[in-house]
Amino acid sequence: MKSIWRDIDFPTFKSLSGDISTDVLIIGGGIAGLLTAYFLDRAGVDYLLVEKNKICTGVTANTTAKITVGQGFNYHKILSLRGKEMAQAYYHANKRAVKEYFSLCKNIDCDFEVKDNFIYSFEKHKIEKELEALEKIGYKAEYCDKLNLPFETAGAVKTKGQAQFHPLKFLAKISENLNIFEQTKVREMVGNTAITEKGKIKAKRVVVATHFPFINKHGKYFLKLYQHRSYVLALRGAADLNGMYVDEDNKGLSFRNFGDLLLLGGGGHRTGKNGGGYSELRQKARLYYPNAKEISAWATQDCISLDKMPYIGKYSNGVGEVYVASGFNKWGMTGAMCSAQLLADMLTGKRNEFEEVFNPERGILTPQLICNGFESVVNLLTPTTPRCPHLGCALKWNPQERSWDCSCHGSRFDSNGELLNGPATDGIENIH
Repeated sequence: MKSIWRDIDFPTFKSLSGDISTDVLIIGGGIAGLLTAYFLDRAGVDYLLVEKNKICTGVTANTTAKITVGQGFNYHKILSLRGKEMAQAYYHANKRAVKEYFSLCKNIDCDFEVKDNFIYSFEKHKIEKELEALEKIGYKAEYCDKLNLPFETAGAVKTKGQAQFHPLKFLAKISENLNIFEQTKVREMVGNTAITEKGKIKAKRVVVATHFPFINKHGKYFLKLYQHRSYVLALRGAADLNGMYVDEDNKGLSFRNFGDLLLLGGGGHRTGKNGGGYSELRQKARLYYPNAKEISAWATQDCISLDKMPYIGKYSNGVGEVYVASGFNKWGMTGAMCSAQLLADMLTGKRNEFEEVFNPERGILTPQLICNGFESVVNLLTPTTPRCPHLGCALKWNPQERSWDCSCHGSRFDSNGELLNGPATDGIENIH
C-alpha cells in the first residue's frame, strides 16, 4: 500500500562512488534534510546530502501534509512545562515556518491551498484551557462549535489561514538542483566522518535528519523519543469538509480533503503496541461515509518528544559539530521547516532567536521519560526472539501490517527481517 503522493515523476540522483569531503554533510533525504540542503544551497554553503534509499520514500511520503501553527492542544502543555516566553517563541517559530511555505509555494505547482485548521475535542474544558493558553501567549484563536464533521463534538480551536499541499510535488521542485547522493547508506560515524559502503565522507559539520536519530552513544534520544503509528485512508465519494480537522487526542481521527478525495487518518498506537490500525479506521469510514470508496491506504510513523516540541540543534554536548532534527510530534511539515530555518542559520553563523526553544539538551523531567525508560527495560528483559538490532529490545508481530515492530524505539522490519523503519540501521538475520 502506498500513499497518493507517490504517483508523480521524481528526480533521481547518483550514488556515492569513492571518498569525498564537504563542509556540511546532511544524513537523511526526507523533508527536513531536503529543506536544510535547500537553504544551505541558497546561502552558497558547501554541502552534500546522502539518503540510504531514494529521497522522499520514507515518512515524508506518508504524511497528510498539513501546514499549521495549530498542533493539537500543545500550547497549554508547553506553557505549563516551559513557561510563557518559551511557549511564545514556539508559536512564533511555527508562524515563521508557515510564512516560508506561503512564500515558496507561490512559485511551485504543488496543489497549495489556504485552509482553516480545526483542533477539535469532546471535552469543552480542554478547549477552554487551550484557548486560554493561546491568549496568554498573544494569539487570540477562535472557538468554533459548528463543525463539518460527521459526529458531534464539544467544538474546536480554529486557526485561520493555514495551508495544505502536495508534499512530493513541492519537494520534487525543491530538490531538482541539490547536491544529493541516493542509495548511499551511512553505516557508522567515526567522529565527523561517515562510513558508507561506497566510500567515506569527511565533513566539518554533520546534520542528522534521519527521523529518529541513529547515533546511540550521545544525546539519550532512546529515552527522549518514542514512535507512534497512525493510518490513512483516501476515500472517494465522501464529504468536502472545507478545512483541516484533527482530534486533540492522539487516538482520534483527522480529516482533510485533496481534490475529490477525503483523507481520513486515525487508528493510532505506539509502535510495537496493539492498536486500532486499518481495521478501526475502515470501521469508522463505513460508519461515517458508507457510500465512499477506498482508493488508497497507507501508514506513517511519528517521533514523539517528551514535551511536544522538536529537538533541533546540537546533537549533544558530548559531540562536536553534529546537529539533529527530530521529534516533530505528528507535525512534520511545520517542524521540518522550523528545523531547516534554524539549522541553516546555525550552520551559516547567523543568530536565530529560537535556538533555546528547540535545544535538544533542554532538561525535561516528565512522566513520559519514565514511561520510555520503563518500556525499554521491560522489552530488554523480555526473553523472546527476534530482537531489534538497534539496542536489543524484543520485537512484536504486527498482523495488520505484517511487520516486526519494536515498542522501545520504533524500528520495524518486514516478515523476512528487512529493515522498514529506523533507528535500527540493519535488518534481522535468521528471523525464521
